[in-house]
Amino acid sequence: MEMLKKLQSTVQSTVSSAASSVLGNPVTREFEIRNHVASGGPGCLWKIYNGIKKTTKQEVSVFVCEKRQFERMNRRDRDAVIEAMKRGVTQLTRLRHPRLLTVQHPLEESRDSLAFATEPVFSSLANVLGNYENMPTPVPAAIKDHQLYEVEIKYGLLQVTEGLAFLHNDVKMVHGNLTPEVIILNKNGAWKVAGFEFCIPSSNPPDQAAFFPAKEYNENLTPLAQQTLNYHAPEYVLQCACDTPGDLFSLGMLFYAIFNQGKTIMDCGSSLLTYKRNIEQLGSLRMSVLGSVPDPVRECVKLMLNVEPTVRPDADQMSKIPFFDDVGAMTLQYLDTLLQRDNLQKSQFFKGLPKVMSKLPKRVLLQRVLPCLTQEFVNPDMIPFVLPNVLLIADDCSNEEFTRLVLPQLKPVFKVTEPVQIVVILLQKMDLLLSKTPAQDVKDHVLPMVYRAMESSMQPIQERCLAIIPTFSSMVDFSTMKHSIIPRIKTMCLQTSSLSVRVNCLVCLGKMLESLDKWFVLDEILPMLQEIPSREPAVLMGMLGIYKMTLEHKKLGIPRDVLATKVLPFLLPIVIDNGLNLKQFNAFMSVIKEMVRQVEQEQRTKLEQLHSMQEEQQRSSLAFTQVGPDDNKEQQNGGSDSMMDKIWSSFGLGGSKPVAKEPVAASMSGSPAASLRSSSSSLVDREEPAASLDMSPGRMPNQPAKVNLTLEEKQRLARDQEQQRRLKTQGPIAPQAAKPTSSSPKPRDLSKTLLDSKPMVPPSTGMMGSSQGMMGGSTGWSMMGSSTTTSMGMMGMTSTSSGMMGSGPNQSMMGMSSQGMMGMSSQGMMGTGGQGMMGKMSNQGMMGGTTGTSGFQGQTQAKPDLSSLDNLFGPPKQKVPMGQMTSQQQQPMGFSPLGGTNTGGMGGWPPPDISQQQQQQKPAQNLSRGDIMDFLG
Repeated sequence: MEMLKKLQSTVQSTVSSAASSVLGNPVTREFEIRNHVASGGPGCLWKIYNGIKKTTKQEVSVFVCEKRQFERMNRRDRDAVIEAMKRGVTQLTRLRHPRLLTVQHPLEESRDSLAFATEPVFSSLANVLGNYENMPTPVPAAIKDHQLYEVEIKYGLLQVTEGLAFLHNDVKMVHGNLTPEVIILNKNGAWKVAGFEFCIPSSNPPDQAAFFPAKEYNENLTPLAQQTLNYHAPEYVLQCACDTPGDLFSLGMLFYAIFNQGKTIMDCGSSLLTYKRNIEQLGSLRMSVLGSVPDPVRECVKLMLNVEPTVRPDADQMSKIPFFDDVGAMTLQYLDTLLQRDNLQKSQFFKGLPKVMSKLPKRVLLQRVLPCLTQEFVNPDMIPFVLPNVLLIADDCSNEEFTRLVLPQLKPVFKVTEPVQIVVILLQKMDLLLSKTPAQDVKDHVLPMVYRAMESSMQPIQERCLAIIPTFSSMVDFSTMKHSIIPRIKTMCLQTSSLSVRVNCLVCLGKMLESLDKWFVLDEILPMLQEIPSREPAVLMGMLGIYKMTLEHKKLGIPRDVLATKVLPFLLPIVIDNGLNLKQFNAFMSVIKEMVRQVEQEQRTKLEQLHSMQEEQQRSSLAFTQVGPDDNKEQQNGGSDSMMDKIWSSFGLGGSKPVAKEPVAASMSGSPAASLRSSSSSLVDREEPAASLDMSPGRMPNQPAKVNLTLEEKQRLARDQEQQRRLKTQGPIAPQAAKPTSSSPKPRDLSKTLLDSKPMVPPSTGMMGSSQGMMGGSTGWSMMGSSTTTSMGMMGMTSTSSGMMGSGPNQSMMGMSSQGMMGMSSQGMMGTGGQGMMGKMSNQGMMGGTTGTSGFQGQTQAKPDLSSLDNLFGPPKQKVPMGQMTSQQQQPMGFSPLGGTNTGGMGGWPPPDISQQQQQQKPAQNLSRGDIMDFLG
């Protein structure tokens, strides 16, 4: 950050000093003066600034001479120096030659300065050789680190020699002060002659021999107002004679200074005496003194430094010495004279230029070769010959150099469509253009050129464009590829009548798939293949390549639904096309088989996952839909399957046999779990009686039907499950004697039928049941272990009883009630429970039917006093064992004569001390259905 601040302050101070020095100078009206870059002219009195012309924004250099640097001089010296400076600029403005510095704005004088504008300048040769007088502080790194290449020195000296030849032969003028300070290097590296402050024109008319009047050197005058003695010819000082060989002496000194790091043979300063002494030594100059000068030119330098003017070669002779016959120097010289050549000569030169450019330094290519080449862009016929060389230079440039030097020259070329070779060359170097061109310029200039090439009606341009696009497709952003390039390729593929163009379109798309998005390929590329009108084998193989690339590439891939519904139905008819040979047919079949394999694999994986999920759901619902083992066995051992059943079974659809209901006897088991399962089955059968016969396609074989329970049924089921859990965890229950409680029975009208009744069973803890009797018959149902029995009595009346499990925390028993009058008998069924005992009964008699209810009794209910009824009953009957009940049950169930014994009545119950184990030990083969019902009832 500090460096940036220092740089900013330096620039601001430089600009402010420049503004103050030229303030009021008329040159500021047309030019904007920027930073100070170099110095030049006699004694480096001219400060060189970069500038821009305000109207055209053209880059220029502004030379400024500040008068304040002459304040310490006397008036005569000051006036002499200012006059010489004005004279030199005025003379330079009149002269126009490629080897002379070009003046773009004449000299302007103000009270504080002199200023004029020229072509863009890099620096003076003196600055490059190490003379930093009147330079900005610090010295610019571009000048301080600037090193002259051999080819630059050779061609620079050749340019100076040609400039002197122009002055001597054409202008009839002697420069008079050829020094490194007056040799200016422009932005392109060309050496230009300036500094005409002490030039001497010929005084004779043009048709006569030139005569140059000499002017004697005045030691009393400031050296800034006279020639530099270190480069001055001896005849000027000693003989006061002036001629063109004097400039050749200065050129010889310039040769020596360039190859000797800016130092001259003589170092006289402003002393005339020292100068004369050095000239005497120069007469006996040895070759060893010129050791730093290259051998090819060393002899010529010695001739130019000869004290005799007649021995020195002239400028024309020097321009033809072998030293300048360098390939690089000759190439640069030819480039400077291109305007004098015809198109044939230019084309031959440009064809061989790449071989020479490989030997030239990069700076020379950018500063000297590139500007000369870009000048030919105005000639469309020469662009195909020039453009490869320009792009070859651009290949070695940095991005900044390319943007600053090359790209502005290429922008007009992007719009040229004729001749067609221009577009082809640009397409071949598209990777270079895209890598070095800024993104905005790519969008504005490069890609439009590609679009125009794709829309061209010329087949060679289309094919070349299609062949090149894949090479730079990865460098183009996806949005441009999606909306600009791919649609044009699709249009070209569908509308062209050329087979080769259509095939190249498919090949181009296939190569670009890697840089495209998967869904874009599925939505845009693959549907387009089915729209191609032609079916030539080459086109079909191109389409197959795209399908195969999309199928196998890990980034892309084709989903199974697209394969099954779009791709395979399109490819299968192509397989039987008569135009395919055996190799092409095998290629198609290989891809189709791979597609089928992928569809099979993905679909199988999906179905396996779904099947596992369905099995998991079925296992989670088995608590509601369990099927008993007897039912499964019955289904498995059913009748023989028909052929259609076997076929359906092979398809996994199962048979159509009805599933038998769970028998009622299964629900009569004495275990709580069996009671719970029987209750659940009863609910299922009641809710969906035909569920087991459902053979819908979605139903798996032997799969239980789904049960829809109401909220109340679910709550009952939850309570029963909780009760079952408690029954499993509780210990055995021992019967407890109930304490008798005093009761005041109401008067009852007892008939003779009550005389035959058995004594009441002692009450036990639990919940009392209720029974209801109705004339004709009734049906009873129960939750969780209910059973229904029917008994028939006299006069065709039936009675049913239903029991409900007790809700006590530790014990449950089924309450029973009995109804009977005038020959009616009632049989009850003992409900299943943990440890069931007969509850207390209450009898009421009515004509046609009776209803008895009993309330909920506590666990320690007292035994009622029935002594008053003892006289009403007969003597206690003998209890009949279970085996002797067979003969008595032969008569209709529930029917007995008045006063007879009713085995299904209360007296038929087994004593409470008979355990369940003893009941199960009875031989089942000796029991009738009535015996079982009496035993359970």
